[in-house]
Amino acid sequence: MEDAHTLSRRSFLTGRATPDVAGIRPPGVSRSALEACTGCGACVESCPTGIISLVRSVPAIDFAAGECTFCGTCAKACPEPVFHQQSVRRFPHAVSISLGCFAKSGTACQSCGDACPEQAISFRPRIGGPFVPELNEAACTGCGACIGVCPAAAIGVAQRGDVHA
Repeated sequence: MEDAHTLSRRSFLTGRATPDVAGIRPPGVSRSALEACTGCGACVESCPTGIISLVRSVPAIDFAAGECTFCGTCAKACPEPVFHQQSVRRFPHAVSISLGCFAKSGTACQSCGDACPEQAISFRPRIGGPFVPELNEAACTGCGACIGVCPAAAIGVAQRGDVHA
């Protein structure tokens, strides 16, 4: 929950806060734009990949359910000024591959690289072990295609610049 010093007047009066725990926002939605969200669910219903859900009455992305194709259907369906008017082709985050990655612990796996539509994950040879993933952060759109397919659940999101792969 937001602390009393950052709670907006609108959130206070409607009894609805927009806490950070709401998760990853859809592309083109800023934290401040969530103030305009009424929780109608139009973006949820319109998402062709089914990755948007309402968390505490605001839209959040669940990459375990699939990837964002940046189709813009959610933005078109939203009756409120929640989404940025220009089409967005990347998230403000990138993915991060943790040490729990099978390839990093000696078991061959390239699921994330196979799933990445931008080919942002390549594999570097390693002496005595399987190839290990390397992320090209500049090529990563943050779409989440690699997250749900990772059998080790070793991929998450991180702010750009804080990415380790």
